[in-house]
Amino acid sequence: MQRTTTVVPQADIDRQLAICDQIAQLSAQRGAQPLAFVDTYGCQQNEADSERIRGYLRRMGYGFTGDEEQAQIIVINTCAVREHAELRVLGNVGALVHVKRRHPDTLICLCGCMMQEPHIADKICKSYRHVDLVFGPHALWQFPEFVQTLLTRRGRVFRTADEPGSIAEGIPVVRQDSVKAWVSIMYGCNNFCSYCIVPYVRGRERSRAPEDILEEVRQLAAEGYRDITLLGQNVNSYGKDLDEPMDFSDLLRAVNDIPGDFLIRFMTSHPKDATHKLFETMARCEKVAPVLHLPFQAGNDRILKEMNRRHTRAQYLEKIRDLRSLIPDIVLTSDVIVGFPGETTWEFEDTLKVLEEVQFDALFTFLFSPREGTPAAKLPDPMPREEKLRNFNRLVELQNEISARKHAAYIGKTVRCLIDGRSGEEAYPLSARTPGNRLVRLAGDEGLIGAFADVKITGANTWSLFGELI
Repeated sequence: MQRTTTVVPQADIDRQLAICDQIAQLSAQRGAQPLAFVDTYGCQQNEADSERIRGYLRRMGYGFTGDEEQAQIIVINTCAVREHAELRVLGNVGALVHVKRRHPDTLICLCGCMMQEPHIADKICKSYRHVDLVFGPHALWQFPEFVQTLLTRRGRVFRTADEPGSIAEGIPVVRQDSVKAWVSIMYGCNNFCSYCIVPYVRGRERSRAPEDILEEVRQLAAEGYRDITLLGQNVNSYGKDLDEPMDFSDLLRAVNDIPGDFLIRFMTSHPKDATHKLFETMARCEKVAPVLHLPFQAGNDRILKEMNRRHTRAQYLEKIRDLRSLIPDIVLTSDVIVGFPGETTWEFEDTLKVLEEVQFDALFTFLFSPREGTPAAKLPDPMPREEKLRNFNRLVELQNEISARKHAAYIGKTVRCLIDGRSGEEAYPLSARTPGNRLVRLAGDEGLIGAFADVKITGANTWSLFGELI
């Protein structure tokens, strides 16, 4: 397993930027500005990657459109974590054959985690002939040269080599939001949970240098961003591969010391690396939001061992007790997989017991989705889908009851919230977030977006709060 992080030389990034400028000059000579359509599936890390793809595209002279018919280049950034996401991608990419027929010069590009799966890349090559470019996450930094090849030569480009991955700094960014920002602090994963495809498609853990992360956050704070999320497949293991190791708690404290009025969030955390030091740091840093997403996945120790989670139910619960002793009002969320191969309903009951003991504010719940190439995909799975669905529905029903009760407890309280956007509802046109990331819907002027404000909570349901400005 690779433990040393490699960095793409700045000269190589400069070459990509020079290619961008060459493409922009060609576009300018043709007259009308070309347009790009970028669509993203999956996690926040994919969103962060798409912001860099947009950064490159803008440097190439492209504007942006939400209509594939108007675009001269279409980029689909894909997710491989769940089968449903893959099927959606394949369905939508298949439909683009009609766009290609109407506009033969439109470039159709697929990237992201799905493209790093050999069987998917092979399928695209053989069955989706209208796709021009396929590349995995490791090759994103070379996107300009791929586009240049397509614009100047005939043929398709596939770049999905299996490699450990590197860190590429200096790629331009076009952010989709003016209030919230994603900052990737590391890439890849070394955990190899038996159900998870991420280490195979994202590569081994690679940490960005702390000075690069801190400079990016300083710039975001100066630009007025109010909600900054530090991203990694497992942020808790940040820094283990650096020449001068710096753990995540130390990085969090350094980010907290940057001047500015902003909240710090982070995800995702792994229980085995969530330490007392991290919890103390969260408690002492005033900008770190009182919220933690800490996936436990299953409540039964045998299933956790089969998942290769490397923590037990008792260890997880002890960490929660330690965290709450330091931050009593912490908002806790988690991930749960129902129907892991071989899980019995009796073992599933242990998962419900964890919900009852911890009382999570919210859960992200999933039926097990076999991923080709992972150990869990080969395990016998005797439980009928109907029984899995019954268990899944029991889990959702219990969590909905807990969430509704926790949300109801906010009624009558005044909370400092970040007004972060539009809700789309006539009665409550604005959306906001509590420090614990609970959604609040409220009335008010759109000019307040991007501001912190005191909000009195007047109502609640299972999924959101309702409030009024003080």
